[in-house]
Amino acid sequence: MPIETPDPDASPHRYITTAIPYVNAAPHVGFALEMVQADALARFYRQSGDEVRFQAGTDENSIKNVQAANLAGIPVAELVQRNALRFLALKDSLDLSFDDFVRTSADARHKAGTEHLWKACCDNGDIYKSAYRGLYCTGCEQFYGVDDLHDGRCPEHGTIPETVEEENWFFRLSRYRDRLRSLYARGEIEIVPESRRNEVLAWIEQGLTDFSISRSAARAGGWGISVPGDPEQVIYVWFDALGSYVTGLGYGSDEALLSRYWTGSASREHVIGKGITRFHAVYWPAMLLSAGLPVPTRILVHGYVTLEGRKIGKSAGNAIDPVPLAAELGTDALRYYLLRHIRSTGDGDFSHERFRQAYESELAGQLGNLAHRVLSMIERYCGGILPAPPDGFAATDRLLKAGQGLNATVTGHLQAFAFDHALDALWLFIAEANRYVSEEEPWVLARKATSGQDSGQNSGDATANLAKLHRCLFSLAGALQTIAECIVPLLPAASRRLSKKLGKDGGYSAPASPDALIGTRVAAGAPLFPMR
Repeated sequence: MPIETPDPDASPHRYITTAIPYVNAAPHVGFALEMVQADALARFYRQSGDEVRFQAGTDENSIKNVQAANLAGIPVAELVQRNALRFLALKDSLDLSFDDFVRTSADARHKAGTEHLWKACCDNGDIYKSAYRGLYCTGCEQFYGVDDLHDGRCPEHGTIPETVEEENWFFRLSRYRDRLRSLYARGEIEIVPESRRNEVLAWIEQGLTDFSISRSAARAGGWGISVPGDPEQVIYVWFDALGSYVTGLGYGSDEALLSRYWTGSASREHVIGKGITRFHAVYWPAMLLSAGLPVPTRILVHGYVTLEGRKIGKSAGNAIDPVPLAAELGTDALRYYLLRHIRSTGDGDFSHERFRQAYESELAGQLGNLAHRVLSMIERYCGGILPAPPDGFAATDRLLKAGQGLNATVTGHLQAFAFDHALDALWLFIAEANRYVSEEEPWVLARKATSGQDSGQNSGDATANLAKLHRCLFSLAGALQTIAECIVPLLPAASRRLSKKLGKDGGYSAPASPDALIGTRVAAGAPLFPMR
């Protein structure tokens, strides 16, 4: 589902991808974390004025998918299509903004590009055929050495690998040890967090072993992309899947987008889970070097969502469907929980109780309550039209001054892939705005202004209180505007709703002066986050 080609003169260009998940089962909340993180980055970059292409997709040419179809008693094509559509449907459920979605078994661009990548590596002398015997984890679609196992079990899935012996095609990964070490030493590939970079460097220092990049067609059930010139073999799922990052840009077919988003000065960013760091930080750059293509500029690695301390996963039998969660309390509620209550680069536990508590206490009780109180008071005391404050007020008011620094703080955290810290800063500001309401007591100012006018006495005091009321409400409306601007990448639907309440139907694409609110008609309407 490609989109229109963006303006080639726009700059800078950023290309963001998620990993592409297996479709042997429906999506779970652990993958929703990755999608929401990548989407927040894409929206943040767009808000900053960058030209962004955001790609997602599904990994469909794997033995896991074949096995799942066999268990279900249905054709593989039927199973992968059914589940791929469920992953694609996350776009609406999670309010995602990806521009393209690559299905590796159904996208003509991908087949052509994968074959082209194979031939490019082959022409460089990096592909050869050899017999192999090893321990294979189907869950990881990976061979393991004995030393890699934990008590004889896969470190990722806890299963005992099967012994597989067959003749496959291999990639000369060992040839790229020095070049990879140099790339990381020079900082040409950035890995966030730093601990993952150190992990990658340790793997490289230990030495790199050539790895199998094909499987027998018989063992794969005839499913997958055939090796060029060898129909008895299909291309290994990871060689196939990693290539989707460039095949979705037209590599090997129509390379106009490739020249814009993968070559030159484009920023090439992958958002992945920690369990597949080796594939993206070692195998993938080596494949690109072999094919004569630029390497990624940034690899952003998140942790796992756990349930009572256990990793959530399809194979673990504890998967939580994100679609009902988003339907229960709203898309922004789920995005908020994943982005704030799961550390951006660490593991975090999911709890239905904490999910609802975060909604009721933080979204409804703090942000929602602030917005409703402020806008209702503007309606009640100012006829819904925000009056102008005295000249120079915005530069001296403590709440507006705090808001001026908030945008830069949030921007810095988002640039650093720290969504949780960005939301922490936002909620500190929301708490400050709620304190401002309590301390300034605009309802008291309104009562004093009105009682003074009604009695005809102390008219000077009544006028002063009215001015204080207008200044107070202007400051609070400015705080709401700042919040609406800052949550654009994180809670996009809430930002749109809040912006509309502030009289800005088009939302905020860039920071605006509080003066832009003067004379606008606001509307409290329904609560931003109604109690459910």
